[in-house]
Amino acid sequence: MRCPHCGHTSHRVIDTREAGEDIRRRRRCDRCGQRFTTYEHISANLLVVKSDGRREPFDRQKVLSGIQIASVKRPISSAAIEHVVVQIEEALFALGRAEVPSSVIGNLVLDHLAQMDQVAYIRFASVYLNMNDLNDLRAEIDRLMGR
Repeated sequence: MRCPHCGHTSHRVIDTREAGEDIRRRRRCDRCGQRFTTYEHISANLLVVKSDGRREPFDRQKVLSGIQIASVKRPISSAAIEHVVVQIEEALFALGRAEVPSSVIGNLVLDHLAQMDQVAYIRFASVYLNMNDLNDLRAEIDRLMGR
């Protein structure tokens, strides 16, 4: 790990705390003396099985990015989005399986977005559910509204 200020690789940990599911460490560079914070996230080896059969490691950043894109210009805080990602991760790891279909992850995101913000839900669903026209979009909106 390099100091973000000078690029030096030698530093000391001066404080460690739990930050939700992460570990927050305050560090001080041995060269320039500047302080910086790092977060360590504990992850298990979880493979995502894509619809075409490919397998790839679970990437929480992809889930976070997808929710952030769907939530652009919506009244959803970054903390709320991060909380949803943590809940999704916990649900996935609680399954106790080494491999999880990508559809399970997508459905978890949809479930959380439906509760959090319906516009963000529709944005995410339009891509995730591969909606091709306004009829598909209208059908999903009607389903969401309970019609």
